[in-house]
Amino acid sequence: DALRQLSLTDCFLSSVTLIFVCVQGHRLKNSDNQTYQALNAMRAQRRVLISGTPIQNDLLEYFSLVHFVNAGILGTAQEFKKRFELPILRGRDADASERDREVGEEKLKELISIVNRCLIRRTSDILSKYLPVKIEQVVCCRLTPLQTELYKHFLRKAKSVRTLQEGKISVSALSSITSLKKLCNHPALIYEKCVEGEEGFEGALNLFPPDYSTKVVEPQLSGKMLVLDYILALTRTTTSDKVVLISNYTQTMDLFEKLCRARSYPYVRLDGTMSIKKRAKIVERFNSSTSPEFIFMLSSKAGGCGLNLIGANRLVMFDPDWNPANDEQAMARVWRDGQKKTCYIYRLLSTGTIEEKILQRQAHKKALSSCVVDEETDVERHFSLGVLKELFTLNEETISDTHDRFHCHRCVNGREVRPPADESDCTSDLSQWNHCFSKKGLKDQVLKASWDAAVSFVFYQRSHEEQKGAV
Repeated sequence: DALRQLSLTDCFLSSVTLIFVCVQGHRLKNSDNQTYQALNAMRAQRRVLISGTPIQNDLLEYFSLVHFVNAGILGTAQEFKKRFELPILRGRDADASERDREVGEEKLKELISIVNRCLIRRTSDILSKYLPVKIEQVVCCRLTPLQTELYKHFLRKAKSVRTLQEGKISVSALSSITSLKKLCNHPALIYEKCVEGEEGFEGALNLFPPDYSTKVVEPQLSGKMLVLDYILALTRTTTSDKVVLISNYTQTMDLFEKLCRARSYPYVRLDGTMSIKKRAKIVERFNSSTSPEFIFMLSSKAGGCGLNLIGANRLVMFDPDWNPANDEQAMARVWRDGQKKTCYIYRLLSTGTIEEKILQRQAHKKALSSCVVDEETDVERHFSLGVLKELFTLNEETISDTHDRFHCHRCVNGREVRPPADESDCTSDLSQWNHCFSKKGLKDQVLKASWDAAVSFVFYQRSHEEQKGAV
């Protein structure tokens, strides 16, 4: 009551207890950045952080958040690393010994008991009954012959790849990762590198068709782009739904624009160049049932957080981010308060490539978060931490490298014969999702009709079962 009667200046000058509240608190995950240090220097008797994703990459981020609200409860960063982080990570490794796992579990329980003194955890499950059903699908798309040849050519030629296979990490390895990710999206994104003969792409120009041109988009040259083309066409002709289309790269969004113009799809685009005022106007217009726009193109970096795009109920995540929280935030643009229709989320991945490795790293991070924050005790250990070398491989024989690594106990002769257990937590464990090797198992008619384009495998799950008589 006293705070409501005082101005901000009065608050600082009086003896009233000050409460410091930080929304999107995960932005303070790095104690070395200026934002963290500036806010940490402010005097307040009480500090509150609000975040749905307190662990995005590693446990040290979690330490930074806990330390901000309760300094010293976990010791120093070095003490935390030695006492908790290292033994927990060793125990979480797929190759961990039984003793390492036991020690890791003990340290995990100790960490949870300490942090629970200052933590209140609520998940999105409590909102599910107030929202329509969400059907999330991870769609593995085969590379085209051109993509396959370019991919193998790069792995043979790039010096950074060879040094990495020898156990050495170079700065150029990061650039190589980006090149492979762009190639997975469409060969057009690395065409200029081939023209200029950059490292790894020497002589690769000869692999392109003789009449190739970047002036128009050719969906048939990319497995994911071809599947996207089918999804958009079928959504447009068989439903009244709108689509949100998300990518991490503005270059990929340029290709989306070319595709929309070629197919005469009305669209709007939001990226980092758009002002805040203009963003609000186009979002409001797109959400209107009378607006003509069919597609909302969105840069995940510019608009992946905070936007309400309930005018659409289908969302395509065209490429994965290393940080699972970034993808989760982006995919939540349509499944939120105010949505009235069933939501369909499509996460496209190139089969057997670096994109599946990224998904696997996401699964490892989400499993870690599930254990530490949500106190899940049965999260599977599917992936070893020593996967860096495997980033630069191509598995041409698989229909899903991720499913292969699960050693799935619910499949017989390549077919799912037993559904996930009713109590399975699909939010953190992809192996507990339904999955299918053919379109026969799909309920989503749009994806089912798109299967023959280039789909090799699909993981899928429903958020919840729709309640009868629900409004």
